[in-house]
Amino acid sequence: MRRTTLTAVAIAALGASVLTGCGGGSSHASNGVIHLKYESLAWQTDSVKANKALVAEWNKSHPKIQVQYVQGNWDNIHDQLVTSFEGGDAPDIIADAADDIVGFAQQGYLENIQGKVPAALRDDIPARSWGTTTFGKGVYGIPFLQEPRMVMANATLLKKAGIALPTAAKPWTWAQFDADAKKLTHGSTYGVAWAMKEPVSATLNLSMGYNGHYLYQDGKNAVVKFGAAEQAVPRQIHDEVNVDHTAAPQALGMSGSDALPGFFAGKYAMVPLGMSYRQQVAQQAPKGFDWVALPSPVGTSADQGVSPQTLSVSATSPNQSQAMQFLAFLLDPAHQVQLAQGDWMLPTSTQAAKAPALNTATDGWNTGTGMQKNLVAEPAQAFNGYPEWENKIATPAFQEYYSGRITLAQLTAKLVKDGNDVLAQNR
Repeated sequence: MRRTTLTAVAIAALGASVLTGCGGGSSHASNGVIHLKYESLAWQTDSVKANKALVAEWNKSHPKIQVQYVQGNWDNIHDQLVTSFEGGDAPDIIADAADDIVGFAQQGYLENIQGKVPAALRDDIPARSWGTTTFGKGVYGIPFLQEPRMVMANATLLKKAGIALPTAAKPWTWAQFDADAKKLTHGSTYGVAWAMKEPVSATLNLSMGYNGHYLYQDGKNAVVKFGAAEQAVPRQIHDEVNVDHTAAPQALGMSGSDALPGFFAGKYAMVPLGMSYRQQVAQQAPKGFDWVALPSPVGTSADQGVSPQTLSVSATSPNQSQAMQFLAFLLDPAHQVQLAQGDWMLPTSTQAAKAPALNTATDGWNTGTGMQKNLVAEPAQAFNGYPEWENKIATPAFQEYYSGRITLAQLTAKLVKDGNDVLAQNR
């Protein structure tokens, strides 16, 4: 997600137009009825439908606590929240992502909900998921949907190459993945296409398989380290592109959606993407196209970092207790199943993950669910200064390295030396 911070001038210029367009504003009471505003970032048709249906169900059964559904947008959520927080007009219930709420939590805009989450909901979400929204001694959001990276593969080409399909219980090692990419590379077909228009999140999340954290606490300060654990995944992607020539160089500047036409045309046998891309593949693939969703290759462990979607309560909401009641309803395990299906992602709820609908082999649901136990917080995102390091330093550095324009030593210098300069400015 692209995140920027608006200047005071920009905030003033946007003013009421942003607030009106995004439906900001917190709760109020009239005639004994409490009104809450829930800003959702659901965007897929099924997801929007599921969210609106749950709001309507709540409103029907809770006449004294009415929730207004407000449609937000992933493209501008950070800037819109900056505006609404600064203007004192934030929604009561805020949807966002774990990597984006850090700054808002540090600035006091989000309520610390530790000790306020109903026990049933708290205990249904694993500690590793709560770790994605725990900053310091506070918890500032409920993680509810998560998206591991998977490998969308052309089943016909894999079968023709005699490749045994990995499973969540027995995934590829990186060495096995590299070997299979070589088997699949011939003629005009590349074994793999790494869509790396936004390379940082993918790189850091996959690096958790080697326990590579990138950002570390050094006393009171955050520092960048780029040792063997951090180098493992970048080196393997770089070598597939520049040494083995099994990865398509033209895909490096693509988004996931950009890479799909080439995947459907047989130009790329495998495309590592977020789990939700299964929907696009299922709906856009040409008739007769046989595909499978497979687990990502693993390092010394099967751990993979994630930044879940989150639901937070505004620190200025006068009805935080009622907001938490609604969240407990919205995130009931049965309802999380509906939300997960709508977004083609995994719920954090351990009970929801057991639902038959999320464990079918159809469209690779069971593979994704099988990866759930290894999804962990990517720690770099919790550090102050991470967004600037990501945008100004890491994104261009990884893009240059993956394309072969700079060496590993030069990448190290950019990430560490230049990165630590940026982090120092955020202390």
